[in-house]
Amino acid sequence: MNWLKKLIGGTDGPRGVDYYAEAMALLDAGSLHEALTSLRLALKDTPGDPLVLQQIAITYTRMGLLDEAAKTYRHVLQKHPDTPGAHYGLAFLLVRGGHLQAAAEHLRAFLAGAPSDPASAPHVTHARETLDALAAMEDEAGGAARESA
Repeated sequence: MNWLKKLIGGTDGPRGVDYYAEAMALLDAGSLHEALTSLRLALKDTPGDPLVLQQIAITYTRMGLLDEAAKTYRHVLQKHPDTPGAHYGLAFLLVRGGHLQAAAEHLRAFLAGAPSDPASAPHVTHARETLDALAAMEDEAGGAARESA
């Protein structure tokens, strides 16, 4: 779980009852609503914790609540603008929504601050490949516009 904390910028701190760990176990079991409840309790213990907020956003995404997920990622970035995991998650929500330029900006922000540990490497590779694909799409669109002019 250390790699996840590096990716999304969390801290190792005492939480009393470990609602966060409980939520992770519930997520692994596919109990999304229950996990969300535990994450909200964890957030009460550590208000504004970017790790907890990002897990809430991930849970919203898995539940199909994409607008709520995007709002949560934006909230994290408002308070902690250098949180790579929030840039990563929001970027892919923006890609899904067709907001490709904004997605590219968040992918670049993620890559600028991405963790360098081996466990994060697949996320970094995925972000680079997606950014390259977005750039290629932009190049194609620019070429098509020039041809029609």
